[in-house]
Amino acid sequence: MHKKLTIMARNEQIFAAVDIGSTKIVALVGKKNEEGKIEIIGFGQSMSQGIKRGVVLNIDEAYAAISEAVRKAEDSFGGDIEQVYVNLTGQQMKTIGTKIQKYLVPGSVVSEEDVAQLYEQVAHIPIQEGYKIYQISPQLFTIDNEAGIMNPVGITGEKLEASFKVFIAPDQYELSVQKCFDRAGIRVKKMVIDPIASSEVILSEDEKEAGVVLLDIGGGTTKMSVYHENVLCYLSVIPFGGNVITHDIKEGCSILLRQAESLKTQFGQAMGDFAPEDRVVTIPGISGWEPKEISFKSLAFIIQARMEEIVDAFYFQLENSGCLDNLGAGIVITGGTSLMTNLNQLVKFRTGLDVRKGVPNMRSIMANSDMEDPRFGTALGLITLAANEEDGTRKTVRKKKKKVSEEGFFSQVKKQVTRQVTMFFDDDQDTEMY
Repeated sequence: MHKKLTIMARNEQIFAAVDIGSTKIVALVGKKNEEGKIEIIGFGQSMSQGIKRGVVLNIDEAYAAISEAVRKAEDSFGGDIEQVYVNLTGQQMKTIGTKIQKYLVPGSVVSEEDVAQLYEQVAHIPIQEGYKIYQISPQLFTIDNEAGIMNPVGITGEKLEASFKVFIAPDQYELSVQKCFDRAGIRVKKMVIDPIASSEVILSEDEKEAGVVLLDIGGGTTKMSVYHENVLCYLSVIPFGGNVITHDIKEGCSILLRQAESLKTQFGQAMGDFAPEDRVVTIPGISGWEPKEISFKSLAFIIQARMEEIVDAFYFQLENSGCLDNLGAGIVITGGTSLMTNLNQLVKFRTGLDVRKGVPNMRSIMANSDMEDPRFGTALGLITLAANEEDGTRKTVRKKKKKVSEEGFFSQVKKQVTRQVTMFFDDDQDTEMY
């Protein structure tokens, strides 16, 4: 308690972020320490409700889940969150390309104002009705006949051209999220496209320069973003992720959904040929029915079939993006499903590209070691963006006020994977979903 009161007394600058996912909500609070690192001082987590494939569908349910995560984060550092950075995703997110040009006075030098005017033109290009622009990413500039310029400011010329990638999504995505936070009395400072947030802590600058795909396989969606020459070139959302694997196991093995999730997270792997043939797991029967035995190999082949569909859908998008030949680094897989055994090998086999697992780079972040996990990549990316962009603007940490409690706390249970041939599941056991 003394430490919490000290933080409040100093009126320190704090930053807050909320990752709204299809399976869980994560709220983080951070501050910059004397060394310039981001120290995580508040953490809260809850199970998602009212959210499907990354999109808020039921305002009441989503508000309750978000409030629970935010309240836990507030309780852990003893203050109130007044404004947040929030992620944005959804299967209707699209990438469009456009070219803009501007004529200059002969002999003049390109200024920052000239570049800003190009951005202003892009911001007003006609787009699909009901959509809005969430991100503008310049690709390369051309001055007169000199193409491939990264930064045109300071160069003499008469005609300035630029190619832009514009990332759009339904404006309802933002409106629904805003309503949830308005109810909680919290200001949404900025909404950040999900893969852009996670790339802040998952990808290195060298990877972005060489060319890399960030493949974030979450519970409800699979997000892909492509970088080359340190520029975001393409972004797409595939409307399924780890949850469909769970449902396949449920149907294929005729078991309960929570049992299917436990099977996937504890014993699942992405390639059936690598699974042991002589190991089985026993699932207790329902209401007196006989227990079921499921082999590790059968489980793996169920998972592999669906994972191949996800990877093939991603690769189809990658081929259509026009970026396939610019991937010097390969594919970085993150998100909860990236924890699955042998997934890297499957993706490499299906795509022919080099693959690595993406975990958050914690060199500039001080947090519990448990957060060095792909499942926290988006939240940590959001808090990093918040700290970098808001640094220098002091925020007030008010005295903690009492809030109405919500029911349905998320209980994270740490599981131990046993090497026994047979394992029985406790029907009341909670399972971390991905």
